[in-house]
Amino acid sequence: MTRVSAKSAVPATALIVDDEADIRELIEITLSRMGVKTESAATLSEARGWLAERSFDFCFTDMRLPDGLGVELVEFVQKRHCGMPIAVITAYGNAQAAVESLKAGAFDFVSKPVDLAALRKLVETGLRLRSTPAANAPARPEAGEDQGGLLGHDPAMQQLRGLIERLARSQAPVHIHGESGTGKELVARLIHERGPRGSGPFVPVNCGAIPNELMESEFFGHLKGSFTGALRDKNGLFQSAEGGTLFLDEVADLPLHMQVKLLRALQERRVRPVGSEAELAVNVRIISATHRDLSALVASGAFRQDLYYRLNVIDVRTPALRERRGDIALLAQSILQRLASEAGMTATPTLDAAALQRLTSYDFPGNVRELENLLERAITLCDGERIEAGDLQLRGGGGESASTPSRGDAAPALDEQIEEIEKQAIRAALEKARYNKTRAAELLGMSFRQLRYRLKKLGMD
Repeated sequence: MTRVSAKSAVPATALIVDDEADIRELIEITLSRMGVKTESAATLSEARGWLAERSFDFCFTDMRLPDGLGVELVEFVQKRHCGMPIAVITAYGNAQAAVESLKAGAFDFVSKPVDLAALRKLVETGLRLRSTPAANAPARPEAGEDQGGLLGHDPAMQQLRGLIERLARSQAPVHIHGESGTGKELVARLIHERGPRGSGPFVPVNCGAIPNELMESEFFGHLKGSFTGALRDKNGLFQSAEGGTLFLDEVADLPLHMQVKLLRALQERRVRPVGSEAELAVNVRIISATHRDLSALVASGAFRQDLYYRLNVIDVRTPALRERRGDIALLAQSILQRLASEAGMTATPTLDAAALQRLTSYDFPGNVRELENLLERAITLCDGERIEAGDLQLRGGGGESASTPSRGDAAPALDEQIEEIEKQAIRAALEKARYNKTRAAELLGMSFRQLRYRLKKLGMD
């Protein structure tokens, strides 16, 4: 039996709000066996009375109460008791109510009939917030290294760091959108690491790097003999991310047949391995990302609207580097220090005034990733002490330069340039790894399969 205890000798406490006595009793018994003391209320007004008298570590509320809706209590808690996780109990299949409660600030939700195993996992995750640094700390606007590499003084970056701290306390699905190279995976990792799932696995997957015929097996796993080549049982990505976070990068690349299966897995919180007759319960937080416009894809019929609303409960945008030019000097210095350390250099090369001016006036279609590649090349070309403008090898001037086509109608040209940047990064990694593809994949932060896919797609294999 799982028991949850606080770091101190004081047991955890929970408030249960539901007008059905049998539901209250079921949750009370389950929580008491976990070592959690409970109080109960049958109405909104009674719940507000309890919250006025004392503090709780956790709260459950039904969505429909005799004198109002559970989302009203969620909003009340956000205003008066924002440090307390509150979970909503919804009717089976009522995904819209669950989404509304999560947007209002609910920590998570559980559907009727209540699955006791899922209930216990939810409570364990929620109570871990009490020992998570982000739980009681204010949003941190600093630009320093303690932000996990999310550097910058620009107001957009300060707001982004504050939003990360708030999202870390929730289990709501998050969708991150922004141009390639703006740090979407970094944002996802920080949300994961600063929350109660931080000690669990963070499993990133590039949805565009999985062949269609293997997609269901990759996501949900398979049993031995379920298809040709299935030589053993295999866990899928959902099982690998159990207790942690599954990061679906480039989710817009999912084919429609897989979108249907993913939606069901998110709604039911269960997956069925290929070849199995039984479903497995999963406890996973979903964070997705793409550089494409999902709403436009929904309008064109290329992406399911129901899945869009299920993934896009909370929307996060990563700003382009050209939108925060004042941060370029800080980012460049941090990147140069890291590159110099990795190269074993005794001193970090500095940017002269002309080189810095060229960087700050350049539009960076590849964003921070392009800045990293550009500086890595410049370190190789410079005299070891100072990087001059010529070492950057930027074609054209600042603004909309020859190397930075205008946006909109020039999107195909921009895509070609980004592909060239990606090729340069892969070539550099292969050279550094002495053409060991496994090691090169590690340097690039991707799997061997993803690297093999990119090599083939870019015509480099």
